[in-house]
Amino acid sequence: MELYVLFGTFVVLLLIGTPVAFCLGVSSFATVLYLGLPPVVVFQRLNSGVSVFALMAIPFFIYAGDLMVRGDIARRLVALAGAMVGHLRGGLGQVNVLASVMFGGVSGSAAADASAVGGLMVPQMKARGYDVDYAVNLTVVGSIIALLLPPSHNMIIYSISAGGRISIADLFTAGIIPGLLLALSLMITAYYVAVKRGYPTETFPGLRAVGAIFAGAVPGLILVAIIFGGVRSGIFTASESSNIAVVYALLVTFFVYRTLSFRDFVEATMAAVRTTAMVLLVIGCAASFGWLLAYLKVPTAMVAALQDFSDNPIVILLLLNVVLLILGTFMDMSPLIVITTPIFLPVAQAFGVDPVHFGVILILNLGIGLCTPPVGAVLFVGCAVGRIPIWQAVRTIWPFYSAAFATLMLVTYIPGLSLWLPSLFR
Repeated sequence: MELYVLFGTFVVLLLIGTPVAFCLGVSSFATVLYLGLPPVVVFQRLNSGVSVFALMAIPFFIYAGDLMVRGDIARRLVALAGAMVGHLRGGLGQVNVLASVMFGGVSGSAAADASAVGGLMVPQMKARGYDVDYAVNLTVVGSIIALLLPPSHNMIIYSISAGGRISIADLFTAGIIPGLLLALSLMITAYYVAVKRGYPTETFPGLRAVGAIFAGAVPGLILVAIIFGGVRSGIFTASESSNIAVVYALLVTFFVYRTLSFRDFVEATMAAVRTTAMVLLVIGCAASFGWLLAYLKVPTAMVAALQDFSDNPIVILLLLNVVLLILGTFMDMSPLIVITTPIFLPVAQAFGVDPVHFGVILILNLGIGLCTPPVGAVLFVGCAVGRIPIWQAVRTIWPFYSAAFATLMLVTYIPGLSLWLPSLFR
C-alpha cells in the first residue's frame, strides 16, 4: 500500500501538470505521513541530497556553457566543422553533427547544444535548400552526443545517485567512444537521407582557410583538453575543473575574442542561477523519493522479480532498456537519473554489469527520451529554433532515432566500447 501511495500520488500530480520537483516532494511527504514517520525526514533527505560537494560542478559547467554560447565560441566551432566536412553530400547535415561533437565537449548539455548549434545551423540549412524537418531532427538527436562527452553534468548526477562510489573521471572517459560512435552513426544516416532527398554539397574552402578557421577555434577547443586532461590525470576534481572552465571561458570571451558584452555576462549569470536552482530542487526532492524506494526495499524486489522472469543477462538488459526508454518519454532526465539509479543499478550489478558501463547505457537511454514526445525537452528546443510544430518533426525523425537506438544496442551488448578507454587511462 505504501508503494501505491508513493507512485499513485506522483503519477496523479504529474498528469495534472505539476512540476516534477513538486511531484517528487509531495509524493514523498504523503508516503512518509502514511508510514507514520516524522515529516521532517523528507526535508532531511532533501537537504542531504543537495549538500553534496560534487554537485558544485553542475552550476559552473552550466555557467561556462552559457558564457561560450554568448561569447561566440559556438559560432567558431560550427565554422570549423563546416570547413572540415561541409564538402560531403548533404554537407551542412554533416557539419551539424560534427559541431555537436565539438560544442558538446565544451558544454556537456544537450539543451545548450540544441540551442547553440541549432540557432546557428538551422537557418543556414533552410536558406540553402534543406528541408526544415531534416535540419531540426538532426540537431535534436545530435545534441544527445553532448550527454556522453565530458563535461557531462548528467554523469556527475549519476555518480552521486550511485552513492558517490563511481569515479567521475571514469564516467567522463567511458562516454567518449559511445559518443563518437553515435556521431558516426548519425553522420552516415544524414548522408543517406541527404542522398535520398537530393541535398547539395558545399565547396571545400582549401587547406589554408581550414587552418585559419582552426586557429580561431583553438581557444575554445583547449577547454576540452583542460577539463578532461585535468580530471583524468587527477590534477583537479570535477568540481574544481568546472570553476576553471568558467574562469577560462571568461578570459577567452572577454580578452581573446572580445565578444562578450557586460549585458551578455549578466544574462548568462542570471540564466545559470535559474537553471541551477531548478536542477538542485529536482535533485533534492528526488533524493527523498529515492530514499523511500530504498526504505521500502524496491530495488531488492525488482532484482527478485527480474530473476524470476529470466536469468539471461541479454534479456534483462533488453528489458531494462525498454523500461528506461518508456520512462524517458514521460520525465526529464535529471530526476529520472536520481530515481532510477537506486532501482536499476543493483539489478544491473546482480547480472554482472559494471556500474560505469551501466551509467553510459542509462545516460544514452534517457538522452533518447529527451528527443521523444510528449516530454522531450530537447525536441521542444529544436522545434522552437526551427519554428515548426512537433508533429512535423516527429513524422520524419525515425531514421535518426534508429541510428541512436542502434548505437544504444551496440553500447549495451559490447561493454568494451564503454570500459576499454577507462581501463587504458587507469
